[in-house]
Amino acid sequence: MDSWLIFSTSSNKTMENHVVFIALGSNIGDRARALNEASELMPPDIIPVSFSKVYETPPWGYEDQPPFLNQVIKARTHLSPPALLKRLKEIEQKLGRKPIFRYGPRLIDLDILFFDDLEYKSEKLTIPHPEIDNRAFVLVPLMEIAPNYIHPVCHKKIVDLAAHVEVDSIIEFRGDNEQ
Repeated sequence: MDSWLIFSTSSNKTMENHVVFIALGSNIGDRARALNEASELMPPDIIPVSFSKVYETPPWGYEDQPPFLNQVIKARTHLSPPALLKRLKEIEQKLGRKPIFRYGPRLIDLDILFFDDLEYKSEKLTIPHPEIDNRAFVLVPLMEIAPNYIHPVCHKKIVDLAAHVEVDSIIEFRGDNEQ
């Protein structure tokens, strides 16, 4: 059993109505379709309420692979952080994701960026996602749908975090045909 810590700076959140931000990424196969199918599989446990545009981005971490499509979704859920992670992993598996290697190519990748204003840490999950402030491929779409959201650990707005990363290689995806 995982041990975990949760900290919240507000007490007005109900257990049934958490606001979460989820990053979606794909760089294998029909990337746009993978993002769409992932979001379609989220309900009823995860209800998307807003979507960023889709962006084509260079790979991060391991660079010898195709470019990614990335998107961020703001959603509502009744799930706890571990249950949300489990549900996202089920969606990845249903869409055909196979474990490869860290930062390697993937059909679909679903990451919890924020869960309300919680700080959460367990053996399998850290919220907020520990690399948000270094990843333009997350900050650009996140800035589109939540520019004034304040990161609960560093206490900076998303728009301010995005001002400190290289964004020139992040381009809006125009829906080109791909297979």
